[in-house]
Amino acid sequence: MTSTEAAISTTSSPTSNRSTTPGSESFKSYIGGNWAEQAMALPRPREQAAFAAARRARVSGRYPGVRLVVAAGKLKPRSNDMDYAFRAHSAFAWLTGWGSDSEPGSVLVFEPTSHGHDVVLYFHERAGRESTEFYSNPAIGEFWIGQRPSLAQVAADLGIETRGIAELDTVLERASVDGASAGYQMLTLIEADPALTIKLGARHPDALEHDAQFARDLSELRLIKDSYEVEQLRAAIAATRLGFADVLADMPRIRSHARGERIIEGVFNCRARAEGNTTGYNTIAAAGAHACVLHWTRNDGPVADGDLVLLDAGVEMDSYYTADITRTFPANGKFSPAQLKVYEAVLEAADAALAVVRPGIRFRDIHEAAMTVIARRTAEWGLLPVCAEEALKVENQQHRRYMIHGTSHHLGLDVHDCAQARREMYLEGFLEPGMVFTIEPGLYFQADDLTVPEELRGIGVRIEDNILVTAEGAENLSILIPRNARDIEKWIGKAAT
Repeated sequence: MTSTEAAISTTSSPTSNRSTTPGSESFKSYIGGNWAEQAMALPRPREQAAFAAARRARVSGRYPGVRLVVAAGKLKPRSNDMDYAFRAHSAFAWLTGWGSDSEPGSVLVFEPTSHGHDVVLYFHERAGRESTEFYSNPAIGEFWIGQRPSLAQVAADLGIETRGIAELDTVLERASVDGASAGYQMLTLIEADPALTIKLGARHPDALEHDAQFARDLSELRLIKDSYEVEQLRAAIAATRLGFADVLADMPRIRSHARGERIIEGVFNCRARAEGNTTGYNTIAAAGAHACVLHWTRNDGPVADGDLVLLDAGVEMDSYYTADITRTFPANGKFSPAQLKVYEAVLEAADAALAVVRPGIRFRDIHEAAMTVIARRTAEWGLLPVCAEEALKVENQQHRRYMIHGTSHHLGLDVHDCAQARREMYLEGFLEPGMVFTIEPGLYFQADDLTVPEELRGIGVRIEDNILVTAEGAENLSILIPRNARDIEKWIGKAAT
């Protein structure tokens, strides 16, 4: 064995060099006794429990005689023995009503019956003080992560039958055998818990056959929001409005710091953690030419006096429903003539897109309405080699040089919600009351783009609102966050006082 091989063979595990828990019998005896009785009061069902039950009923009706397995997912390592913050799979959250307080490794099983499905939630329940787990297991021990719920508490909270995770293996093993003889299919979501999916596939080869269809159906069922979901989105938007106001109030500090974009990100994140669970996605805090980078999340630049700041951010509530708002504002409180010119064009495109929203139109009609304005304005400014009408033809699209992204995406549990829905249900689908999506046109003139006048180079503007389709038309859920240029200037001025 070489010295290198010897070194590798004796390499420590990620946790072996940290202090270890005592293992003596006297220690175990001492730490296991003299604890006050833990409160076991059962909570009232949470508000979303009834809504989640209705969702499960819809899924059950769509899949008669099919065993469905929906995992929450597990903790993912960030580095050595440190994990990323846990976020349950969105389909699991939608079907259970469990959000930021959900337990890693949980699994929801729809067991087919003659009347539909019996639904059981399996998770790793609280360990008693007589167990070593509560002090020796840093992943789930209560000494490490705090109090965890019992099976009875979660059952009362969510209105779902609960069982210990240790039973899951036996249940699925028996279910695979019994189900095969009864002709049952088994479906799961690969992305939620790949290891569980592989295990199920080995026992029941058909389990993976229609996985994409299952994921698609769950996405499509989520396209129309129930009243609870809409109220959660309203709450997320209201919290996001407070976060934007916090940023404007802190502009003197932001402008004085060498990494002012980071200060913007931090200020908004503070509000997201105070009002909700976290941010719904990585905040884009882009000043100056960085605003022309569509997903600028490095956020490490300064915020100079004459810059426009493009802030794309949203608060995610404990239920996981998230806002997705963008506002572009002048760092010094006043738009320059060139900045105002671009801003007004983007606002016109946003207003044109909102004006067409009503039940019965195609989702893609929203984008086309915005693009008509973008093409017309960029043609008027002499930026295009053809007229606006020619540019709008499918075979041309020169105006898209300055706005390469789409205008809208659905919004909900995910910032890009329902993404696995079929094209004919999403982009080519018809709007229905209860749908919620963004409208977010923009113009981005890169600093080195020789097709635009020098005074426009380095200007990036996006205006993004969250829209609810109603029976009569549409409601801009984020209308209270100033979007008109003059209102934004007044907002900045008021925040500074």
